Amino acid sequence: MNSFRHRHAVLPALAVLITVAGCSSADDDASAAVPSPDAKVTELCQNLDKALPATVDGESRDDPEPASALTAGWGGEAIILRCGVERPPKMADPKVADGHDPDAMPGGVNGVDWLMEKQDDDTYRFTTANREAYVEISVTDGRDSTGVLIDLAPGIKKAIPEGIAS
Repeated sequence: MNSFRHRHAVLPALAVLITVAGCSSADDDASAAVPSPDAKVTELCQNLDKALPATVDGESRDDPEPASALTAGWGGEAIILRCGVERPPKMADPKVADGHDPDAMPGGVNGVDWLMEKQDDDTYRFTTANREAYVEISVTDGRDSTGVLIDLAPGIKKAIPEGIAS
């Protein structure tokens, strides 16, 4: 059973969320691996690219290299979005759904369900759940991630329909 088919309340941890220790990169040239989804997901991701905001959490859009409609960024490497990524393995882990994995938890923000994963370098990766395409957001500079997810939710809801990605 896919534990992410059930709606989760907004995580209290996301409300208070994640002021992570860290610092911005001195290198403003961000890069991101471009996903290679099928044609249907690529079209959804292209629609998302058109629906994304010019600013996220006070940062101006600054897309990573190589240029692609499947990736976007704000504030250099601070906030990186990749659309059409593979399903994260932790999404199927029952320990995550039960709240027994300290490095991953499900939740929702403004109508978008997410899997939050703490990375080894104390940054966070968020991946959409219950959408027809997986969208991954990496937040790397120690900011409170709640504002990032709130700002990105309208575009995701507009461009990526609810459902289960194949």
